[in-house]
Order: sequence, then structure tokens, then C-alpha cells
Amino acid sequence: MLEYENQMFLDVLHQDGLVITAKGLGLETVFISLLKVYCDPGNLVIVLGTITKEEEYFISELKADGVTPIPKIITTEFQTAERERLYLEGGVLFVSPQILVVDLLKERIPIANVTGFLVFRAHNILETCHEAFAVRLYRQKNKTGFIKAFSNSAQAFTVGFAQVEHIMKTLFLCNLYLWPRFQSTVNTSLTKYKLDVIELHVTMTPAMLQIQAAVLDLISISIKELKNGNSSLDLDELTTENAIAKSFHKILQNQLDPVWNQLSGKTKQLVADLKTLRYILISLTRCDSVTFYSIINTMRRTEYALKSSGWLLLDSAETLFLVAKQRAQAIVKSKDENSSEKDAVVDPEQVPKWQVLSEILKEIDENIRKGPRSSQSEKILILVNDKQTCEQLKQYLVLGGKTMLLHLYQKIFKCKVPKFTEAAAEVKEENEEDVEMNINTSQEIGGDSEPRDSYMLSQKVKSENDGPESDEGQYVELDEASQPSNESEYYPPVIMIQPFKKNGDPLSLVKTLKEYKPKFVVMYDADMTAIRRLEVFHATFSEVNVVVYFVLYGSSVEEQAYLTTLRREKEAFEYLIRTKSTMVIAENQSGLSDDNPHLARDSSKANETVNTRKGGILMKQEEKKSKPTVIVDMREFRSDLPSLIHKRGIEIDPVTLHVGDYILSPDICVERKSINDLIGSLNSGRLYNQALTMTRHYKKPMLLIEYELNKPFAMQGQYYLSDSMSSNDVCARLQLLTLHFPKLRIVWSQNAYATAQLFEELKQGQPEPNSETAVAIGAELEQEIDLDRFNPAIHDFIAKLPGVNSKNIRKLLIYGRSLDHLLSLSKDELLKLVNNSGEAESLYNALHKSYQPTEDSKSTKRGGKSFRGRGRGISFKKNRT
Repeated sequence: MLEYENQMFLDVLHQDGLVITAKGLGLETVFISLLKVYCDPGNLVIVLGTITKEEEYFISELKADGVTPIPKIITTEFQTAERERLYLEGGVLFVSPQILVVDLLKERIPIANVTGFLVFRAHNILETCHEAFAVRLYRQKNKTGFIKAFSNSAQAFTVGFAQVEHIMKTLFLCNLYLWPRFQSTVNTSLTKYKLDVIELHVTMTPAMLQIQAAVLDLISISIKELKNGNSSLDLDELTTENAIAKSFHKILQNQLDPVWNQLSGKTKQLVADLKTLRYILISLTRCDSVTFYSIINTMRRTEYALKSSGWLLLDSAETLFLVAKQRAQAIVKSKDENSSEKDAVVDPEQVPKWQVLSEILKEIDENIRKGPRSSQSEKILILVNDKQTCEQLKQYLVLGGKTMLLHLYQKIFKCKVPKFTEAAAEVKEENEEDVEMNINTSQEIGGDSEPRDSYMLSQKVKSENDGPESDEGQYVELDEASQPSNESEYYPPVIMIQPFKKNGDPLSLVKTLKEYKPKFVVMYDADMTAIRRLEVFHATFSEVNVVVYFVLYGSSVEEQAYLTTLRREKEAFEYLIRTKSTMVIAENQSGLSDDNPHLARDSSKANETVNTRKGGILMKQEEKKSKPTVIVDMREFRSDLPSLIHKRGIEIDPVTLHVGDYILSPDICVERKSINDLIGSLNSGRLYNQALTMTRHYKKPMLLIEYELNKPFAMQGQYYLSDSMSSNDVCARLQLLTLHFPKLRIVWSQNAYATAQLFEELKQGQPEPNSETAVAIGAELEQEIDLDRFNPAIHDFIAKLPGVNSKNIRKLLIYGRSLDHLLSLSKDELLKLVNNSGEAESLYNALHKSYQPTEDSKSTKRGGKSFRGRGRGISFKKNRT
């Protein structure tokens, strides 16, 4: 480990605390070192907050170092008995928070034997999340174990009031360790082996500059309108500079969410338009001219124009569309004076970075040829932002710029380019030189099982002047015959193209650097985290002597966004440093004593004193009451509500319920629905079946409709509701539900906090529920069928057949196999399925007999039997044929 990594490790090892590092400084290295310390059967360490990719990386690194026993990942695949065995075996365990909370409540984990908790991504910890719930349950019964938390997102701790103090209190931590990039130890460690960076500022084309200016003008106008229309809101952070930042739209949405239902339709559309304009601005520097024009061309539809806030009518928008079209459909005439307009060819504008990339590869190739011969090929790693750019560069290196764009033009606009075969040759410029390089080609890094979002190319690629007839624009697989016969010969370099986060893996760059140790790295797109990781890699493996080419559009939004990211992280650490100097830490914040307020539960009095006088003697009788308990369905632990119920002093009994989500008493059953879940249940008819089973087995069934925290407590507009349903549709269906089930009570809750308080009030004076009884209710129905495994369309179709109802549809779906099988069944066989002769006959007739209207029904005479009012008097006769 580097000097600062070692110091970071020692600090948190000896004393619990929250470690916040700058992005890319190798927090995973410190975390792995801690795992090595605790990978022992004598310990039981629980790891929270990691994702699957990180867990796999940690385990692979520990295996490579020969650490035993290797940490285990506990998922839902493990049965209860197997999980209990793993807990008793000890070591390090990666456990999902939902499973951990249930096992802690059920006392399947020997809490007294737990050595401690390691919490990754501490910035995601909230009071209501499952990680916080698990840590609170642990600290309530274990006063000796450790809690160590880690995060590399300093900005997340600056959002909201006293966010870092709040998270530290939630995790029962007293120490805060800050490691910014400008910290002296970090700076010394990385500058000791200074990274060789060649920074290349690429000049944008005049057309790109025009488009950038036009979009920035549109963003500025939209922001001004948004501020003018909402003077009562705090929109100080709403600036053009911040609008190009990655997290801008998320921050803006968080500010507007609580009052979203109070905003005008124009304000909501302005927010959506800002997101669209930012996407256009990013696409300008990442996409080629043809793809960029196809993106913005979709916005010139009438439907979008009517929906937008009006920016399409501005002069800047006209400039945007006009210049984008000129870039993509540029026409180049032949230099021959005798040529006609028919000889003109389409020549889309190429990406300026392409030419720079070709020059970089040519320079690297020349340096390798001039340098000492190596026993293997040198590796060139090209880092891009996403897999679309990865595919773009692969096509460019294989086909050449001209051919690639013409192919793309024909594909997108579905038209033939005139003289396509001579196009690339006609537009060659006199002073351009061909760039030839041997680049090895093979399958994607990591194996063929993953999506192709990174490539290793090995072929002779020429510059953008390559004609389409070139045989060098096709793959040539690398084999032993293509390798030099002896060490003195030249080995062509291997080019690897990879996104910063391959397949969504935040550690993919670390894996690639360690596995391949590339000597040359081309930063095709700007990314602060990637630069830091390259610094750490170079300091750790100084013998590789990495050379980095940093390609950036000068005086562009790409450069400004990169500088803004650096500035905001620096300001975040400065804020945390000031906060740390003034932070007040309570003596009991560690939770090692019972007087910590975060460990307290607002339980009601468990004892009641009853005074009675019998035979002239005053007697005190103390009646012990059992603790209030709520039975909770296992699937409900995806929400925050169980944690808040437990914090109010109510015991949680997690079981698998077949009817309802929460059982408050033997008579009260509650089915909880979020807004999205409510809409889905109403559309599928699932809510009807749930209400039917609740009213059948409980005296007081309730439907709880719960809104989200910091969201408007209203069903207005399309913010909550889907495109297929409006608020009127939801209300109408709920009215029908109450008409069908008069016993059903609908309860509205503003958020999970309000629901927890409501449950506590509903339980007052009620007997406690029995978990065995609650589990047994409806078990026979669930054993027969699980509706979720059936296609909803098939379920709805069968439900509409005559003779089919909610009582017999379950058996029909299971034992019916298919519609063909139902058609093959006799009336007696159908009777065995539906258990009702009338229903069986109706279903059999519907499947086997066809019906046609009688001759009288075709008549529309007022006196006839066929037409009386709306649909009355229509009779049918059976077709005997």
C-alpha cells in the first residue's frame, strides 16, 4: 500500500469512525486490507453496502493473496438453517440488508458474538434504510463490537442540513477521517511518482461552436423563465454553469419534489426541457455529426413541439437545427471543373478527436518501434465514457472515418449516398498522411459472456482517409502465426477500448490496470475518478512508467464540466473540514451505553397499576401486558416502514403472509400500497383478489395508500400516475372497490413516518396478533397457485370466460395447462376443476359452442323483440352445425 493508504488503514483499524476519501484514491485497497485482518473463524464481521461486482472483486483479491477463509456472500438462495450455520462458522460475510434485518429480528444471528460491522457507501445511509436498521439492532444488544464506515462521495455529505453529523449519529460513530486529494500525505505519495500526462486541447469545429453557443443560450433562457415563474422557491443553485454538471437535474428535482403538485404545467415542462437541452449539449461532444443530427431531428415533431415549453420557436433553436443538418448532410463537389452537380457527394463532418486519436496512435507506434524490443506487445488503453463511444471508436479504427459516417448516414436516413464507392477517395485532402498501425484484435476483456462494451483490436488501421475498398478495414483475428518469430522482431501494440465503468462496474478500470498493466493510456473522455485511479496505479506500479494522453475539447462544455467537478469536490471537502472543526460529539454517541437517544424506543407503558378494595383491604395488582407486536410480511422489508415501526417501540415479527402485509390485531389486516403499486394492482385486478381474501378472513380489512417522503401528498397530473391511468381513473376504481367490499376501509398516509404513528394508534386497546394463525390464513390458496408466475394477459383472458370466477380460476390456471387442453376436457372433467355444475356447463358451452344473433335481432323495428332501448331484447340462437 501507498503511504497514505497505510495511514488510512491504521487510523480506522485502531479507532472506529467514518472515512471519507476523494474519488479514485483507492478506498477499495484499504477495505481489502481490513477484510484480510478479519478473515478468521474467530471473528464474525458483517459487511453492508457493497454491490455484487465489488464483492466479487474483493473475494478475488483475497484469493489471490492466499487469505483463508474466504468471505461468503449470503443471498436468498440460502435457507434459514444454512444461514444460521454460516453465522456460527464466523469469518467475513457479505449480507443483503433485508436478509440481515430479518435474521436479527428472528435472533438467528448470535449478536453477542458479532465482532463488528463494515459499512461501504456510507453516504447512502439514512435513518429509515435497512442498513441503519440493522446497525441499530446490532448496537442495542452488542456494546463491544466495532462499526467502521467508508465513503468516496464527499458531495453527498453536503446535501441537506448537518448531513454528515446525522449519518455519524445513525451509525453510532464519533470520529471523522477526511482524505481529500490535496491532503499533504496524499499529495506527497502521488507526486513522488509523478504521472506523465500529455494534455491535448482539441479545437472544436466552427459548426460545433455554433451549436454549443445556441444550446447554452437556450439553457440560459429556460433557467431565466424558471426563476421568474417561481420567485418563491430557492433556486440560487440554478445557474448555467451548474446546469451542465452531471448531478444537476437530480438536485433540481429533489428541491422541487415536495411542491411538485403546486407547480404550474409550464414549470414542469421547463424542468424536462432543461434535461433535454443538457442531453443535447453532452451529445454534441460525444456523438458524431450524423448521430447527433438524428437525435435532435426527432425533436422537430409536432407532438414534441406542442408539449415543450416553447424553446423550439426561438432563433437559437433554429440555428441548432440548421447547423446540425449542415454538419450531417454536407455536400462536397468534385474538384473537376467539368463535373456536374450529380457528381457531388455527401461528406458528413468528422469528429475532431478522431484525427487527434490517430496521431496519438501513430506517435505511440513510432515510439515503440524506436524503443528497445520487448518480448510481448505493448498495450494501449483507450478510456471512454460509455459503450456507445466505445463502439464508435471501434468502427472508426476498423472502417475509417469517412466510410463509417457514410455507412451510418445510409443506415439512419435510409437513403443511398451518390457514388458511395468513390466518396472517400474524392474528399481526401492533399496534406493528410495515412496512419498505419498494427492493432491486435480479440474478444472483449473479461470473456465472451459479457456484453461487448470494450474491445481489444489488432489490425492494420489507416486514418480517416481510408477508402471503403481497403481490405484493411476488416477483422483479422490474432493467432500464433501473426506473432514475431523471434524477440528481435517488432510486436504490434494491442489497443483496448473500455468505458470508465464497464458493465456498470465501478472497479472495472482498477481490474484492467492490474491485469494488463498498459504502458500507454488515452483519456478520450474526461473523468476525474479515472485520472485519480491512473495516478494511484502509477504510484503503485512505478516500474510500468505509464504515459497518459489526456484529450479534451478546449473552451468547451466538456472542459467546463470537468473543471466544475474538480471544484465542487474541493469545496465539499473544505465544507467537511470546517464542519469537523466545529462538530459537537456527544459522549454517548458511540452507543456503547444505553443512554443514547438513537437506541431508545418510544414504547408505551408495559405495566398498569389497578387499585381495588376487597374486604376493606387495599390491594395493588400489577397486570403485565405483553409487548405490542405487529406481524409483517417478509416482502415488506423492501420498504422503510418496518424500521420506523420498530423504532416506536413495537416488536416486529417477520413471517410469510398469504393475506395482507401487516397484521395489527386478530381483526385488523392491512394491505399497503405505494402509488405505483396501487396503479399496477388496479390494472391487473390483483387488488380485487387481495380485498376479497382480506374481507373473507378479517373483520377489519384496510387498504393503506402510502405516499413517499418529500413528495406531494396528492394525485395530480402525470407525476405519480402512468400514461395509461389518470387520477380520475384511480379514484373511480377505488370507489368501485368500496362498493364491492363495504367492510374495506381505505387509509391515506403521507409517508412511512405517518404510517408508523397510525399503526401505533390503531393498536391501542387491541389484542396482540398470533403469527401462527396469521400464517395459516390463506395458506391453502397459496399452495394451489402463485398468480405472479402466470402471464397477466392469459389470466385476464381466462377470467372473462363464462363460468370462471375468483374461486375457480386458480385451479383452471394450474390444471388447465393450456387453452388446447381445456378444449379437450369433457364436461365432467371441467366439473372436477370448478366444483360447480352450472359453472362447468357455462364454461363447456363457451368453449365448444358458437352463438349467432337470430334473424329478429337484426331488425331495428320499435315494436319488435330485437331492439328495446340500449342493448335490450337481443336474443341468440345456438348454431347446430
